[in-house]
Formats: sequence, C-alpha cells, structure tokens
Amino acid sequence: MQVPAPFEYARATSVEEALVLLDRLGPEARLIAGGHSLLPMMKLRLATPEHLVDINPLERELRYIREEDGEVRIGALTRHRDLLESDLLAERLPIFRDAERAIADPPVRNRGSIGGALCHADPAEDLSAVCAALGARVVIRGRDGERSVDMTHFHRGPFSTAVGDGEMLVEVRIPLREHAGSAQEKVKRRAGDWAIAAAAVMLQLDGPNIGDAGIALTAVGVSEPRSRWAEEALRGSPPSEEAFAEAARRAAVECDPIGDQRGPAEYKRHLAGELTKRALRRAAQRALAEEV
Repeated sequence: MQVPAPFEYARATSVEEALVLLDRLGPEARLIAGGHSLLPMMKLRLATPEHLVDINPLERELRYIREEDGEVRIGALTRHRDLLESDLLAERLPIFRDAERAIADPPVRNRGSIGGALCHADPAEDLSAVCAALGARVVIRGRDGERSVDMTHFHRGPFSTAVGDGEMLVEVRIPLREHAGSAQEKVKRRAGDWAIAAAAVMLQLDGPNIGDAGIALTAVGVSEPRSRWAEEALRGSPPSEEAFAEAARRAAVECDPIGDQRGPAEYKRHLAGELTKRALRRAAQRALAEEV
C-alpha cells in the first residue's frame, strides 16, 4: 500500500490563522481542503510537504458565489457542486455548468474546491481554462495584504502558480459583460476522466459583430493560457461559421500536444480545433439569446 511521507497536521479556523500558520511553518507547508489532487501525489511521493494546514473550517469565510460591482465573485472554498448548482452562474456564466457537468465524479465535486483546482495548476484541469477565457482575476492574500492577479499570469507552468510562500488564494473575480455568451466543450475517455482535449470560450457582441473574445484550451500543450491569435480572428467579424472555422484553425495550430494513451498528437490537435468551433457556436447562440 502506498502511503505519504510523514507530515505534521494543523487546522486553521480563520483566514488570518491560516496565514499565521503558513508564515510560521515556512515553504514546506501546504494548504489542504478537498485533497483529491494533493493526497494522491503525496502517496506517490510526488509531493512531500512537511506540514498540512487544513482549511475546511474556512468555509464560512470563503464559500460563496455572489454578484458585486459588476463581477461574479467566488470564494476559494466554493465546491464544484456549488458551481454546478448555482442559478447565478447558470444565468450569467453558463460555461461553469458546462465544465462542472464533466468534472470528475460526485465525491470529488462535493469536496473539491475552485481554489484547490486553480492552485493545483494541472495542465489538464478544466476551471483554469474556463477562468482564463472569461478574463477572470484571482485575489491572493498574505499577512501584508491582498493583491490581484490576472488568470493569464496566475499559472507559471505545470503545478506552479503566482501564490507565494505565506500566501493563499481567497477569491476569483469574473467580469460580467453585456451581450456575451460562454461555453465549454470537452472530450474524455470515460466519466470522471481527465480531458483528452477541451475548449473554453467567451464571446461578447458589439452590434452585429464580435467585440471581444476569449479562447483557452486544456490538455493540448498550449504555451499560453489564452489563444490570442485565434481570438484576433474573431474580433470585428460577425459570429459566422467562417470566423469560427478560422479561429479554430489558429487554435489548433498553436497546440503542441503529446501523444499518449489518450491518443496521438494529431488526433488531439484535431480535437482542439473541432471543440473550439463547437464551443464558439454555442457561446454565440447564448450571446444572441441575451439580445432578444
């Protein structure tokens, strides 16, 4: 049986206490809430933190979804199930329901959190691409105060983020846009599996044309959080099949997937383009429905 390396356990009862513990315990301390990503890595000795700080009691501070100042604000301990069942997200940011319907299984959705998903920074994780496509920012708190980081700068590479020693992610902020639609499309081998490929998109209409766009891909070896070149193909164009096809072609070109048990590289690149096109169609339908 695989077991993790020895570690010390502490339980925080407030954000401030968690920050004090992180500061005192040093860089070998890790926060844990759901633990569905961290604990398997610890069992495989891929992660060997000396201290775990349990932040589940912080739900009263960090578990919420609310609209405020033209944004949707989501606390870092908001569970996947909360995102799936939120009426606010279903109405204003339906991409979250698209993604959450295909994330893992009920036990993971009940305990896993948006903060944990983003901070784990797995290249095959869904919510990072969703938040990037929507133009989200994350709020990171330390004992000296808070700072806000755009999602395009939050991830520093696989399993690495902008959260520094003694800091924690406390909130995700997503701008609400008029005449906008969003969608995610994903292909996986079986229920609960990681994506073979996925595409998250946002479209905002400006009259008959696309005013702004966000495209972010998952699990296909992209070098940047968003497909900027693909987005450029959409701005100023009508929401048409021709524009979607060109954006999808560019998104696929920007991929550099690795062939593995989930499929060869060319198959994944093809999927990236096809899923981008499908997501753009659905996002456009949702944006046009808002205008009616």
